[in-house]
Amino acid sequence: MICINKNRERTMKMNSVLWAASLSLAGAGMAQAETVRIPINEWTGQHISAHITGTLLEKAGHDVEYVTAGAVPQFAAIANGDLHLQPEVWTNNVGDIYPKAVESGDITVVGQLGLQPQEGWIYPPYMAEKCPGLPDYQALYDCAQAFAAADTFPKGRLITYPADWGTRSKDVVAMIDMPFEPVAGGSEGAMIAELKSATATQDPILMMFWQPHWLFADMEMEWVAWDPADGECVEEEGQERGKACGFQQASIDKIINAEFAEANPSVAAVFEQISIDNEVQNALMLEIDQKGRDLEEVVAEWIDANEETWGPWVEAGRAAQ
Repeated sequence: MICINKNRERTMKMNSVLWAASLSLAGAGMAQAETVRIPINEWTGQHISAHITGTLLEKAGHDVEYVTAGAVPQFAAIANGDLHLQPEVWTNNVGDIYPKAVESGDITVVGQLGLQPQEGWIYPPYMAEKCPGLPDYQALYDCAQAFAAADTFPKGRLITYPADWGTRSKDVVAMIDMPFEPVAGGSEGAMIAELKSATATQDPILMMFWQPHWLFADMEMEWVAWDPADGECVEEEGQERGKACGFQQASIDKIINAEFAEANPSVAAVFEQISIDNEVQNALMLEIDQKGRDLEEVVAEWIDANEETWGPWVEAGRAAQ
């Protein structure tokens, strides 16, 4: 759920058409593959993960090619070996195609990338003074008026995702009977502009948002906390006050073609070690999406400044050669 700072769910659906990349395999088997082919999906965060991965594989002595591919169609290409590995798979946006590909044995889940994806309601820290009890969501029942606007009073105003991104926040508000009026944001850009305007004057604001996102490298925000889920949070049913888990959270997997990993242990060893957290990705996205810097330049700058972090990852690959 996007350039990672665009709506992931919407863009993935839009890009679920056949991936438009022409791959020339020239009859070469995977065991003889000299070039690691990494898919490039539809959002900035994935571009960062892919290029960090590719750069470190190059440092371990491997050739790398980046191939534009849709976030859903890529699984068939990875399963059959046309593409080799993907460092950033958002498991909540790919339907049942991904688990079926994993179950087939053609794709190996190497582990988690290290990102901690989060979706939910955010608010600026000064709102905690106006609504004692935050971040607990139950505080919002007692201080809805602190978040009210002229067109929602006495209900609080909740800015949700744009209408064509779905109705998740609206559905949760209705299920748990929270005294808030969901108001759809016009776009990601409009939502961010409203958030910045409100914080500049310390006006009330509560907004559905997600991370990783460059916003969190630029502004201080807090998250509304929900009741623990009994297992995985189910958004569509069963939530009520006192038993509200809020929103299902994704995991972010690293995957590799199983046969390719077996034939290329050095690549697999580097890939297994790679880890990227929210702080890193948020900061790099800020440079690219807000400051207009070149992706390759920003990634190279991070690589140059963090050899102590990635050096052991590359050494693991060299040792496996």
